[in-house]
Parts: sequence; C-alpha cells; structure tokens
Amino acid sequence: MSLHEDTVSEVLGIYVRAWETQDPDLIVTIFTPDATYHERVLGDPIPDRDAIRRYWQAKVVEAQANITCTILQVYICGLTVIAEWEALFDDLEKGVRKRMREIAVLEFRGNLVSSLREYWASEPLGQLGGPAAGHRGH
Repeated sequence: MSLHEDTVSEVLGIYVRAWETQDPDLIVTIFTPDATYHERVLGDPIPDRDAIRRYWQAKVVEAQANITCTILQVYICGLTVIAEWEALFDDLEKGVRKRMREIAVLEFRGNLVSSLREYWASEPLGQLGGPAAGHRGH
C-alpha cells in the first residue's frame, strides 16, 4: 500500500499553513489521536494530539512570528513520507530572525500522520530590529 501524492500534498500544505498562520487547531487536523511528534529525536516524543496542540501553542504561537515555510523535496515510500523544507521566522525568545532547514519523516495511518520525527538545523540571520514582534531584523 502506498500513499497518494494528493494526500501527501494536502497534509503538507496544511502543516505549512498551520505553521505560517500559527494555528494550533489546524495543525492537529493532520494527526491521528495517538500520534507522536518528535521535535528532537533524541528526546521523548510528544505523546498525542492534545499534547501536540499544546506544544504548537507554546512553540509556534507564543515563541515565533513572521513565519514562511517552503517545501523543497518530498519522497513517498509506502506509508512513509520524507519531506524537506526551509523556514524563516522570528525567534521571539532569543530575539533573532532564524533560518531553519529540516527533514521530517512522517508515518501515515490512513490519511493522517501517526508519527512525525524532525531532523533540523537552524542559524540566526540577525537580531530583531525592535521591541515589536512583527519587526524583522537584518
């Protein structure tokens, strides 16, 4: 059994839209109730959809701003998807604009993600230019 490209495209599109619009209610629509989310693969996974929503609220809504994300490559093998993307965002906790390059491994059950593991690196692009979260640094 293999995933259809349209399903993968829709799920990844929702992921990007939820990130860029900082919408924790939207992000959980792509996960099974018992999905796990490894933001850092050497740490414990976020254990279920409710915990994923809380993580998204804390990490994306409260600690990031001015987010753009571009999908670079997508590979489908059976029920597993490997997606590579690049994102730019303001890291409000550190007061810097960041660039992140990530590979995510998504395991599907039906049309929903049952497991997501992130492998990423990020770099600061510069200090944010002022106290307002919406101001971009250079």
